[in-house]
Amino acid sequence: MSLGLSHAPPPPVSVSAISHNISMPHTTVLLDEAVDALAIRPVGIYVDGTYGRGGHSRKILEKLGTKGRLIAMDRDLAAINSATTINDARFQIKHCHFSEMKQVLADAGISKVDGILLDLGISSPQIDEGGRGFSFRFDGPLDMRMDQSRGKTAAEFLFEVSEKQLGEVIKNYGEERFAKQIARALIAARVGGHPVTSTRQLATIVAGAVPKSEPGQDPATRTFQALRIFVNKELEELSVVLPQCLDLLATGGRLVVISFHSLEDRIVKRFMRGEQDRDDLPARFPVRAKDLPQPRLMAIGRAIRPGAAEIKRNPRSRSAVLRVAERTHVV
Repeated sequence: MSLGLSHAPPPPVSVSAISHNISMPHTTVLLDEAVDALAIRPVGIYVDGTYGRGGHSRKILEKLGTKGRLIAMDRDLAAINSATTINDARFQIKHCHFSEMKQVLADAGISKVDGILLDLGISSPQIDEGGRGFSFRFDGPLDMRMDQSRGKTAAEFLFEVSEKQLGEVIKNYGEERFAKQIARALIAARVGGHPVTSTRQLATIVAGAVPKSEPGQDPATRTFQALRIFVNKELEELSVVLPQCLDLLATGGRLVVISFHSLEDRIVKRFMRGEQDRDDLPARFPVRAKDLPQPRLMAIGRAIRPGAAEIKRNPRSRSAVLRVAERTHVV
């Protein structure tokens, strides 16, 4: 299908345009619950795979002894910049995607750790900074990259994608019922000489394509989510890092993951259950569980969700789900 391009593709966002304002408010979700779930050992080595604005990292450092160690990671340069406020010899931060965790730790001479925390999704500063392109509440360039130093922006993706692929992205990553209609409208805008380059333009086109939105939810919500997840390869990143976490955890080490939507949580839940439930053989199969490799992870407790008080303080926490698993004996 012809793309019908009558304009030059949208220019990439310069890394130098990244805001370095580190004073934006951010409330860490399930702060105490997540850090308590790590069962911190004072001399242990821990990984905060999603530093954000450092709420979890600071809490971990409070519980670590003088010989403990914390390695934090984030793909967002604004988050890396905010970490300069932590002056602690026990603390290091790396600019990387958490799918690179195993290699980053190997480069630091670390093969085993006592706990890994992943706080998935998007942070409040990213949402609240209009120039990042994550929110339809502000008019700004349609970037949506968590790591603005690499990869294509959402605008660049929309400039070259086919209608069929776009519909699949919006349906699969946004769980949007009207994905086909939205994709058709976005492609029509591009073919008509008006490629989508701003958040307000995207939100307006989506609103015009969706017959009806759910009460209390902007019609563009699911499309913004879908594009953000796709552009940042969030589900692929998660699928890659979970097996790495398993390999990195020492015996008794904890994996703690906070998810914010069903697609993420489904991946985490299936991974943890898959490593725990090894006997999925038919009833009369001659080999039984005792003859199979033993589980490498054991779930700790049930999924934890924010209480009413936390949701009242921070409405963005309402969809959070925390899951915990412990590494069994490492051979």
